[in-house]
Amino acid sequence: MRIVKVLSIILITFVLIAGIAIPLAPAPQGLFEFPIIPGLEDKARNIFYHVPIAWTTVLAFLVSMWYGYRYLRTRSIDDDLKSVSSAGLGFMLCILATVTGSLWAKFNWGSFWNWDPRETSIFVLLLIYGAYFALRSALASDEARARLSAVYAIIAGLTVPFFIFVLPRMVAGLHPGAKGDVDGSGPVLEFKMAPNMRVVFFSSLIGFTLFYIWLLTLRIRAARLEHHVADQHS
Repeated sequence: MRIVKVLSIILITFVLIAGIAIPLAPAPQGLFEFPIIPGLEDKARNIFYHVPIAWTTVLAFLVSMWYGYRYLRTRSIDDDLKSVSSAGLGFMLCILATVTGSLWAKFNWGSFWNWDPRETSIFVLLLIYGAYFALRSALASDEARARLSAVYAIIAGLTVPFFIFVLPRMVAGLHPGAKGDVDGSGPVLEFKMAPNMRVVFFSSLIGFTLFYIWLLTLRIRAARLEHHVADQHS
């Protein structure tokens, strides 16, 4: 796991420096200049942070769903701890995705919040997983908490692809790829980015994914210790 930690730190550091320091030019002359994306200009740099964080949010919620399913099959409390640990990280990343998206919206559309379909979708996910943690805190029995949480994590996880990938494309909105968007799905999904921008983007995608894996292992260890201490005092 040490290699995962080191690689994630190296990649995210590289992305932070390259994403901010490399200038944008109308006609790039080399690797150390990004082309200007029409309509985004300097704001295109947020692609390197907002999109990978949103992707890692989806990954975390799906992993939580998987371990919820595993718990229902094994009844192992360890699977419950893994499920809630991933859900907690997903919730944190969802907040970060909302914040970076709001900053982008402010500079691109003039307001931090516009109730665009994607903004609405991520807000609904925050409510869904906020309710998940409220449910867990309301149950005293470990077995009942783990069982109901597992069922909830599965149902919540099934909604994630719909809210992130499907709904925003079914309704007209401000984000690229919304229904009726004549420009298509934007520079990320249609790979309109220049090769040097792709290097930074995919480095960010890998870096944030590894960072999530590292944080998940730490959170699971902490959850196991907390559960062990609680068992000793009960």
